[in-house]
Amino acid sequence: MIIEGLKSHGSGNDFLIIDELTTTLTFTEEERKNFAKALCNREKLGADGILFVMKSEHADCRMRVFNADGSEASMCGNGLRCVARYAYDVLGLDKMIVETMKANLLVEKTEDIYEGIPTFKVEISPVSFNVRDLPLVLDKEQLQNETLPELHDTLLFSALAVPNPHLISLVDSDVLQSDLQEKLSTKVNQPNELFPDGVNVSFVKDLEPGSIYVRTFERGVGFTNACGTAMSASSLVTCSVGLNALESEISVYNNGGKVKCVVHHDEESQTYSIDLIGNATYEFKVSIEIDLDQPEKFEMLGKEDFELETSLYAKLQDEVQSYLKTKL
Repeated sequence: MIIEGLKSHGSGNDFLIIDELTTTLTFTEEERKNFAKALCNREKLGADGILFVMKSEHADCRMRVFNADGSEASMCGNGLRCVARYAYDVLGLDKMIVETMKANLLVEKTEDIYEGIPTFKVEISPVSFNVRDLPLVLDKEQLQNETLPELHDTLLFSALAVPNPHLISLVDSDVLQSDLQEKLSTKVNQPNELFPDGVNVSFVKDLEPGSIYVRTFERGVGFTNACGTAMSASSLVTCSVGLNALESEISVYNNGGKVKCVVHHDEESQTYSIDLIGNATYEFKVSIEIDLDQPEKFEMLGKEDFELETSLYAKLQDEVQSYLKTKL
């Protein structure tokens, strides 16, 4: 079988897009899982995950996200921006609804986050602070900026689902530069009593008013350049503790670049939603010959690079890294 793929990234969080929206391609659940394991292997092609862009019965398109380990994610904010860009290109819609596992979400093209870089705003919701929605096995309904003694004696944690499960801690530079995040993240993503399904773990550093840095150990992937739902959830946590304000843009820096987030709170329903605004950059198109029964033996037949797009994003990334050197 010959498959055309498109390598894209949001904030350095990279994915292979496979089009089931405008083609006749379709796959079984086992094939999707095996594709992710095979194609995301960085010794050959490499990505944090695969985005399957599909037809939807009640939205403009549907997104399914499979991580590099073959597991399916309920949502992916950086991936959603990439899907929004792709759907914009093939459907010609500036604004559309994308079906995800837990919700139908609004996405739209917006002003460039950096000159010449295609930028999209995507809705991150639903948001829940109920520990059962992660799930987190705890004898209380919420964990908001509190200790979790089973995990660490002094760090303060917040747990929320957006809808992916996130465990977030605001830390100082010393903690950020230690190996503590890796140790804790590994613990809660192996068999453990707190998080039976694992959890994304983010350490967040306040940089200056309106700016934060987020580093995420992503469930099913490990440390990533960025995680869109983690940056969104982290922005909400900083608002909940008074570091940042609701309805105001927050610049969120990460190892892969930067995004902007705006946290909204509906007083009537007492619910939150978050705007995630950032790049959707194409890296290359690739033609792949693959045997559905032995996907790990796939061969790349051809590759077309998007050199201008990647060079523009490299400029943004250089500026971000220069800034972070002065703040971390």
